Amino acid sequence: PLEMSAECPDPGPGGPQSQSLRPGRQCPPPSTPAPWSLPRWRAYVAAAVLCYINLLNYMNWFIIAGVLLDVQKFFRISDSNAGLLQTVFIGCLLLSAPLFGYLGDRHSRKATLSFGILLWSGAGLSSSFISPKYPWLFFLSRGVVGTGTASYSTIAPTVLGDLFVREQRTRVLAIFYIFIPVGSGLGYVLGSAVAELTGNWRWALRIMPCLEAVALILLILLVPDPPRGATEKQGEEATGTLRSSWCEDIRYLGRNWSFMWSTLGVTSMAFVTGALGFWAPKFLFEAHVVHGLQLPDFQEPGSSQDSLIFGILTVVTGIIGVILGAEAARRYKKVNPRAEPLICASSLLAAAPCLYLALILAPTTLLASYVFLALGELLLSCNWAVVADILLSVVVPRCRGTAEALQITVGHVLGDAGSPYLTGLISSALRARRLDSYLQRFLSLQQSFLCCAFVITLGGGCFLLTALYLERDQAQVQAQAQQPDTGTLDSKDMESQGLLSGISASTEDP
Repeated sequence: PLEMSAECPDPGPGGPQSQSLRPGRQCPPPSTPAPWSLPRWRAYVAAAVLCYINLLNYMNWFIIAGVLLDVQKFFRISDSNAGLLQTVFIGCLLLSAPLFGYLGDRHSRKATLSFGILLWSGAGLSSSFISPKYPWLFFLSRGVVGTGTASYSTIAPTVLGDLFVREQRTRVLAIFYIFIPVGSGLGYVLGSAVAELTGNWRWALRIMPCLEAVALILLILLVPDPPRGATEKQGEEATGTLRSSWCEDIRYLGRNWSFMWSTLGVTSMAFVTGALGFWAPKFLFEAHVVHGLQLPDFQEPGSSQDSLIFGILTVVTGIIGVILGAEAARRYKKVNPRAEPLICASSLLAAAPCLYLALILAPTTLLASYVFLALGELLLSCNWAVVADILLSVVVPRCRGTAEALQITVGHVLGDAGSPYLTGLISSALRARRLDSYLQRFLSLQQSFLCCAFVITLGGGCFLLTALYLERDQAQVQAQAQQPDTGTLDSKDMESQGLLSGISASTEDP
């Protein structure tokens, strides 16, 4: 190709508006701000703080479960209404997640995270002082806590995505998502332990704000607010601040097939984990009764140690599974660019027969049932960090917060928000047609669980479909990182681009 010497415009006395060309003068390269950078140790410190806050986030989800009986006695809440505590929590989380996703894509993520921590810690602390005359106010406070936690679940992964490059990001996300099972278990343990030591369940809700105050200080001092897409060399300083409407973001995500199919895969995972988390302790208890290892207790079936055993299984398999899944994705990605959805699909397709065997073998041998249940939970846990990495790699930086919010909303609404109820509904329908015996109750619950094996198989198929579109969508993200051309620019950015295009046109005129 021929090389042409560009003529540089010489601004006249009127400034850039009155330009004259000076022949023979070489135009200097356009000045662009230096790419955003952060020392590696600062990035790891920020990641450690975000992991610590994630631990507190999930402790808040389950701390009420550790003191549920005390809460019921204090506020005189029936069993049916007690289940609404978690429903209100998750419902408010779902309603507020899209709002926080919108704010996280357009405003300071650090400020939004700080507001969320203040919101959930303040609501949790104030709920410990509510009079027993106002149980509805306690329900409302749990909803406010859910609203605050929505900000963190939606925005924090996008911050990590902008602090680390691909391979480092996979490892950091693995550590970040380990704190989901760990935080869930510690929330139950902290609530019950503090209530037992102090003799007052409300102190469990008063200790958490102290830990969250430390988290807020660490967030303000040690966590930066990186430009969106910083790891893709698409910092806002270099490209101008891209702005798009929420409807435009939703249309873009609806056409992003990797995101859509992976979201359905995540929904299947949430469906199964929700059903298991709610019904598995009762299923194991009834299996012990069928084997004659425990007497039936119709008053308090949760008083057995099966809840503790299942909780320990969840924590241990969660930690091991997240690490194995992330490391397998990191290694396999070196030889196959579609490694992440293929690993998710393989683990789900392998988890389906494990869950099926755990259910079928329960009346025959409890040991084998426990082994296959642990394997099924392990395989399910392999995907938590990997699916987050898939989202960050196939969605452009300007709407990753919205994508996280949409995935959380769909996963909860179609997944764990309804799966416990659906499983119980099927069990009740089967039991209505049978003799009223304890064995038939157990068999009804066992057979209602079989839908989980079917749903998790569908999830594996969704991740196989994700693999078909993964490389195309990743290439689009990389192309936009090199030459962003989407989104709605601010007025100042539009004027700047118009000026630059006018200068470029003047240099190309003969």
